[in-house]
Amino acid sequence: MPPRSQKPSQKPAQAGAAIKRIFSYMYGFKLHFVMVVIGVVFSALAGIAGNYLLKPLIDNIEEALKGTWNKKQFVTILIAMITIYAVGALCTFMYQRVMLKVSTTTLMRIRNDLFTKMEMLPIRYFDKHTHGELMSLYTNDTDTLREMLSNSIAQFISSAITIIGVFTAMLIYSWQLTIIVVVVFFAIIRIVGFIGSHSSKGFIAQQKALGKANGYIEEMIEGQKVVKVFCHEDTTNAEFEKLNEELCAAATHANTFANILMPVMNNLSYLHYAVTAIIGGIMTVKGIGGMTIGTVVSYLQFTRTFSQPITQVSQQMNSVLTALAGAERIFKVIDEEPEADEGYVTLVNAIIDENGNITESKERTGRWAWKHPHKADGSITYTEVRGNVELDDVMFGYEPEKIVLNGISLYAKAGQKIAFVGSTGAGKTTITNLINRFYDVPDGKIRYDGININKIKKNDLRRSQSIVLQDTHLFTGTVMENIRYGKLDATDEEVYAAAKLANADDFIIHLENGYDTMLTADGANLSQGQRQLLAIARAAVADPPVLILDEATSSIDTRTEALIEKGMDSLMEGRTVFVIAHRLSTVRNSQAIMVLEHGKIIERGNHNQLIAQKGKYYQLYTGMFELS
Repeated sequence: MPPRSQKPSQKPAQAGAAIKRIFSYMYGFKLHFVMVVIGVVFSALAGIAGNYLLKPLIDNIEEALKGTWNKKQFVTILIAMITIYAVGALCTFMYQRVMLKVSTTTLMRIRNDLFTKMEMLPIRYFDKHTHGELMSLYTNDTDTLREMLSNSIAQFISSAITIIGVFTAMLIYSWQLTIIVVVVFFAIIRIVGFIGSHSSKGFIAQQKALGKANGYIEEMIEGQKVVKVFCHEDTTNAEFEKLNEELCAAATHANTFANILMPVMNNLSYLHYAVTAIIGGIMTVKGIGGMTIGTVVSYLQFTRTFSQPITQVSQQMNSVLTALAGAERIFKVIDEEPEADEGYVTLVNAIIDENGNITESKERTGRWAWKHPHKADGSITYTEVRGNVELDDVMFGYEPEKIVLNGISLYAKAGQKIAFVGSTGAGKTTITNLINRFYDVPDGKIRYDGININKIKKNDLRRSQSIVLQDTHLFTGTVMENIRYGKLDATDEEVYAAAKLANADDFIIHLENGYDTMLTADGANLSQGQRQLLAIARAAVADPPVLILDEATSSIDTRTEALIEKGMDSLMEGRTVFVIAHRLSTVRNSQAIMVLEHGKIIERGNHNQLIAQKGKYYQLYTGMFELS
């Protein structure tokens, strides 16, 4: 589906839909809106009433010059004006405070929905969008929404009331002068419509260009070491200049029309003011329509008051257009299809008696079973989770026209250690991604304990597995919290045991605060090897039946690797383990080694069998051929 911004002809409908969608997040604020409307009405009417009192005030001063000054009436009018303006200021303060509460809560709800949806999106979505582009939704786009909600809505209501009220008062004072106002008003409306239609497209393009620029900036900041190592500063600068020029062009187009709006509006306002003053003066001198000096002064103030809300609305149009463009981007993500999951087989705690009979338990037993409801007869069967994994003629490509795996078949029995070796791009990591259902298989089958994994709920499937990736990611928090991330209800003793199993305990206890040491910036205060050990400990504390190690020891020196191999052996005992490794020394004790090339298994067997075959594995192991 193309981005909405690519359909300019549907823009009004989209803007209306976006506004309606934004208001749908303002549930529970009926009383607040009543308070805002009351505050806006009183504030606007206070301004109108204050201007209305100018006529009797000026006329009273005129009478004073003639020697017939009514001092009591003058003081009464003055006190009334002060009171009215004070009430107006208080009402303005009240509705702005209330609107601030409404806007911040609305943005909180939108951000919650946005983040919740992102957590539900498939991995494939994040493959196609940069982190910076997505982060721009939480920063730039939500900030423009905040500006619109906190200021523009109340401004529009206030402007509408002011225009109606002032127009009514102007008609009462002089219908002749009001004709001029009507002509100028329609001229302003046409100008605003013309400029707004031309600038709205630019604001949508500006928000998209800003997201791309942010994405590139974040990517380059994260990869600064790589940029400097390969001396790509000039290339990086050139690419950024290109994106920056696109952003500049979009912003220029958006603001070209927007920035000429105010000068045009001001000049029309001054012209209108001057024409009204001249004609009003002539009418006063000639006594037309009962016009007095007080009437002219008050009418001129109404003229300025009448044009002011139109000018303010015109100013707000820029932020409104930008906000609606950002809202469309946000709602486009919220409307994305979540990760599909038709699974109905769930993972449950199990009690297994000596005869092999399985009973579901609400308490944690340390043993697990697949709960399989059968739609045909309504019965439920239980299968013990053992970790048998079977791939049957699996075909897969990240893009339909680019096949990565071509007819992969293998069977991993419970407790076996299966290793994948081969060149980069051969499909090793892809196999583990499919076992986790990060991506679904279009052709072929993957079975887990004899159950097609498409029937197993994704969360339950992933709970039964742990992965240690080559690129570790640690969260802001303590060492203890990062290890416990593998099992949130793990006790401190379980965390300590997992750390010892991964041989991470030795370096943890020597940290400044031991297990309570805070980690920030993805564990930047640790070495790469130490971060990898914490990732292994995190997998260990989960205690899963299936363990996937994707280059898990690649960042660990050979001495540390030798130390953790003993712990890893204990960790892997009784589990099905899939190992991806370039160091062939780490896969020697695997029950089965799969050699992959161009998405196919070209050799399989244990270490001794493959050495005896003197094929590709033999060449790799003896150094006759190196992995790339």
